[in-house]
Amino acid sequence: MSTAFPDRTDESLIALRRILRATEWFARDLAHAAGLSPAQLRVLQIVAERDSATPKLLARQMGVSQATVTALVDKLVARGLVTRVPSEQDRRQTNIVATDLGRERLDDAPDALQQRYVTAFKQLKDWEQAQLVSSLERVADMLDAQDIDAAPVLTTGDIRSGRRG
Repeated sequence: MSTAFPDRTDESLIALRRILRATEWFARDLAHAAGLSPAQLRVLQIVAERDSATPKLLARQMGVSQATVTALVDKLVARGLVTRVPSEQDRRQTNIVATDLGRERLDDAPDALQQRYVTAFKQLKDWEQAQLVSSLERVADMLDAQDIDAAPVLTTGDIRSGRRG
């Protein structure tokens, strides 16, 4: 008598699709309410939390390249949400600072999907967190996604342009 294991392939694909759809809906809501992509919102959040940040710090904290940060900051500067200010300590360095309009936009933005995730994740026991991280890393490996530039932002890309970031 052999023990047959249930085929959970469809269940796993449905769970992945639900995650993708949740991120799509959040990005759409965010674009509608605040006019920002999730990655732009995260840059604005980091800058506002710290009062200012360098592009290098933003890139390191978000886990993306400095070129990606530059593109995100350029879009935020164009909208008047942040400004570039020369550093008082090092003239070669530029600090990114949130404007009053940027801070208002943060106040108007819907609750970030990743914030809901972080809140629920922190409530898990340590072993549950480790198991979940391990499982998610395994899924990323299965999708050959381990080397993809990815910030800790739940997004599927800029809705209007169809590009990531």
